[in-house]
Amino acid sequence: MNSTKEPEALPRRPGRRIDFSLDRLLFGFSAYAVPLFIGLVSLVALFVWKSQYPITEPQDLDLQVVQASASLVTPEQALAQLQGSPTASHQDTQLSEAPFWIAFSLPKAPDGIATTVEFPSRHAMDIACWDSKTLTLLGRVNKKKATGGMSQIKAGFALEVTSAMSDGQVICQTRSVGPARITASLWRTADLQTSAQEFHRKSGLLDGGIIILAIFVLITALINRSGLYVLFAAWLVVNLRMGSLSAGWDAQWLGNVVPVEWLSQARALTLSVYYVLSLTLFRVLFSADMAKVGTLKLLRVVQWTCLPLVLISLLVPYQSFLPFLWVSTALIIAVMVVSLTLILIKTPSSVAIWYSASVSITILASLYEVMAAALGIKGLIESINSVTAALSSSLLAALAIAAQMRQEHDKRLEVQAELEHTYEAMPIGLFTLDMRGRFTSANPALQRMLGHNVLANGGSSWQRYFNGGAWTQLHHLVHTQTDGELEIRGKSKLLGSTEARRFLVKAILAREKIEGSLQDVTERSRATEDLLFLANNDPLTKVFNRRGIEKALDSAMAQLADGKPLALAYLDLDRFKLINDLYGHNAGDEVLQQVCLRVTNMVSGAVQFGRVGGDEFVLVLTDTRIPMATLICRGIVESIGTAPYRVGDRAFHVRGSMGLIEVAPGMQIKDAVSAADRACREAKLGHSDGLVVYEKDAAAFHLHEVELKLVERLSNSSATDGLFLVMQPIMSLSKPHESLNFEVLLRMLDENGKLIPTERLITAGENSGRMSIIDRWVLSSTLTWLNKNYALMKHTKFICMNLSGASLNDEKFMQDVYSMLERNMHVVGHLCLEITESVALHDLDNTRRFVDKVRGYGAKVALDDFGAGYTSFSYLKELTADLLKIDGSFIVNMNKHPANVAIVEAIVSLARNLGMKTIAEWAEDTATVQTLVEIGVDYVQGFVVARPQSPEKLLTAISSASFIEDEELAQYVFSLGKTDDSLAQVDLFDHSKMQNLH
Repeated sequence: MNSTKEPEALPRRPGRRIDFSLDRLLFGFSAYAVPLFIGLVSLVALFVWKSQYPITEPQDLDLQVVQASASLVTPEQALAQLQGSPTASHQDTQLSEAPFWIAFSLPKAPDGIATTVEFPSRHAMDIACWDSKTLTLLGRVNKKKATGGMSQIKAGFALEVTSAMSDGQVICQTRSVGPARITASLWRTADLQTSAQEFHRKSGLLDGGIIILAIFVLITALINRSGLYVLFAAWLVVNLRMGSLSAGWDAQWLGNVVPVEWLSQARALTLSVYYVLSLTLFRVLFSADMAKVGTLKLLRVVQWTCLPLVLISLLVPYQSFLPFLWVSTALIIAVMVVSLTLILIKTPSSVAIWYSASVSITILASLYEVMAAALGIKGLIESINSVTAALSSSLLAALAIAAQMRQEHDKRLEVQAELEHTYEAMPIGLFTLDMRGRFTSANPALQRMLGHNVLANGGSSWQRYFNGGAWTQLHHLVHTQTDGELEIRGKSKLLGSTEARRFLVKAILAREKIEGSLQDVTERSRATEDLLFLANNDPLTKVFNRRGIEKALDSAMAQLADGKPLALAYLDLDRFKLINDLYGHNAGDEVLQQVCLRVTNMVSGAVQFGRVGGDEFVLVLTDTRIPMATLICRGIVESIGTAPYRVGDRAFHVRGSMGLIEVAPGMQIKDAVSAADRACREAKLGHSDGLVVYEKDAAAFHLHEVELKLVERLSNSSATDGLFLVMQPIMSLSKPHESLNFEVLLRMLDENGKLIPTERLITAGENSGRMSIIDRWVLSSTLTWLNKNYALMKHTKFICMNLSGASLNDEKFMQDVYSMLERNMHVVGHLCLEITESVALHDLDNTRRFVDKVRGYGAKVALDDFGAGYTSFSYLKELTADLLKIDGSFIVNMNKHPANVAIVEAIVSLARNLGMKTIAEWAEDTATVQTLVEIGVDYVQGFVVARPQSPEKLLTAISSASFIEDEELAQYVFSLGKTDDSLAQVDLFDHSKMQNLH
């Protein structure tokens, strides 16, 4: 609602001053003087002028009252009961619907003046009267019809007094519904008719005034599209009915009579609906304030009484409904009073003040009869008539709504001012375009972006500032989305740059115009592009990184379903680490950049190239068959290795190895990359001039699939299913027929009962992280077998068992090993745990602690594969091992390589000086065994002596020599047993001899 303002002052130029003064005078007279005069005259008319309906007040008659019963049915019986009973001015029925007998005496009427007795209770449903002298029926009346001298008048009934009745007594029977009060008043007939006219006039005044006000509010609601005003209009109409109910006018509506059978239920429904509307209006007006003062939850509780109260008003009789109404009314009044009090204390609000006044008048005027009926009190506010109360409460409520409207209007103005300020101060450009693309509004930020003449000459065109397709893009955006954004390029360039500026546009179509925002995102877009590039590309070489090449591979593999071929290559630079180590990483980085440049210059757009490691690369050859992919990869290998790479004054030669695979449909990305990596590793071994190719059905794919299944099998709870042990004899070269030593070897059967290669099993166990479980099973099974067969192993000095490096780095596994050794102390002396040289050197301190702990339990320790790695003899003085197992690569065909003989001889001499025994592995022939004897090796292990045997077979043998099948070796070993070696060494593993020495 807009507040009324005085006309704006015209410019005070000569000749206009008189007109300006006249305008101000007329406005002041019309806006202030006339309304003030009307108000004063109305007050004088109300309190000073004579009434249009002058009447003489009636005489209240004293009544004798008795409630009807089974013994008081006839007038004679009632009259006898009423004789001598006390008199009173009124009788409250206390909601009783039983008939009441009343008797009253009529004074002698003045000559020539007609009189009438009025029974004014609007709750009376019917009444019949008799002359107490003759018991003649004087008349009967109800809400539908009247007979005799009885009639309906105003809200009640009337009895015409005849001359025969003057100075006599009348007895009547009346029945009421609701909180009725039985009274009788003696009127002059003419005054009663005048009072009836005033009654109906006031009824019409109440109906017309409040309905006009409700219509005005409803029109306001429609104009403002506000549900609050619709609610207030409905409340006004129901408030009118409440005023009518209080005044006794509710038997009519808009000049028409309400059907009698509707009247009682309509009153209950009116009360319940008024309750609901008042509560709802109160919540709408004050919910925010009640939330601040903490009474909103109370209101929510009271709201749950609304619908039950309406249902009760429709389903139960009127007198039964009233108690529910009283309880509910007490609750809502308490909540309203408390809430309004707290609101007025905390935030003095004009809305709360006006509404408080309206609620107060409504409570006092509309609920007076309910209180009177419930408490039996009389006439507290009789000086305020119902019309005044209804009009006053409606007016005050209207003032509350007006105050609410004013507050909302002020808030809208405040918000509008804030929006205008925000519009001006917004750092993002805001604009409005017409449908031809011309600017109709632009805030300062947009003018700074595009120029201050953007609104000149009726608005510049959009196409003037942006590239040719920008208008089409914007038009499509606003017609296909309710909200969206797009990035466009401007025609202006950045200062000092040839790059066009970029803008982010958000726009919607509103009221046949395009409204949106414009933001300069040139730097952000550039940074975003850099981030996107870095997300998928290697910052050093600018080719794809791992993420980028995987996305390219994933996209290419999706096309396999369409029948397009796909090849994948893995490239690794040979000995590239030496460049970094010798000349620094800067030199290495430049070489990598030159390598990538050579590769990218050779491939077409169908080949995606990416760096996945320090010197490792992947190529995705989309829609390329294996023959063509092979030519491309061979060309890449040649291009990398032919010409040197120059960095400063240095030149470096770099070679590359590549693995190329044909990708089959259904293959996973990780499996494809792994297979290409496997082929690359094979190429690095010197096969096929640096390039190994796996076609779709290559055996390598099948082998890889088998390994994956094995890893999966070892990763579940049945990892040890299919595992079993075999034992390979280790023969003493000094007393071959007197000892039965062996090494425990692990084997596994697949689902079809076929033997899985041990190397594959170990690799799968390490890849799945389950080696500690496998080693734990091997150790536990070995100790169980030893415990079971200990008595049969009189010639066994030691049993070797290998532990993997992964297990030795597992602290929990090591604790389990110690626990198992401690529980099997009686057989631990036969156990010899093998540690590979590479594992020992990896963490020397940890290895030393393990060796000392194991030997403390009585077990032996062997260093396995000695000499195979980067051997450093210095670590041997840190470890107290019992055995050195010489790596088999020195033993196989050692007689053909004198250097191997010399190395083995040196190792034997070293071990003997350190107090350790030696075992030679991989002995394949008798000549090798003879050389080992001559060198002084203590034990030999290999196929020439025996292949791995089942544990049961070992129990039937006397010595390791019992398994020899080669006749030549058997004879040679037999001769060894007969030789009297005066220099025979003490066998550290022979416990009985060690005891004799001591």
